[in-house]
Amino acid sequence: MMRIITANTNGIRAAARKGFFDWLPTQNADVVCIQETKAQVHQLDDPIFHPEGMHCYYHDAKKKRL
Repeated sequence: MMRIITANTNGIRAAARKGFFDWLPTQNADVVCIQETKAQVHQLDDPIFHPEGMHCYYHDAKKKRL
């Protein structure tokens, strides 16, 4: 069975400071979906956002046009 985790981090950089990337490997997930990263791809260059053994794909949100 495939294990999929979805998490609303309400800010991926804050979540990293609170231990999200320490917790993540303990979950044995096949797929992890993260919402509300509140960061642009260029802000996620730090290796903590690309855990060893995982393939990471980040995508910037598009702002709504008024």
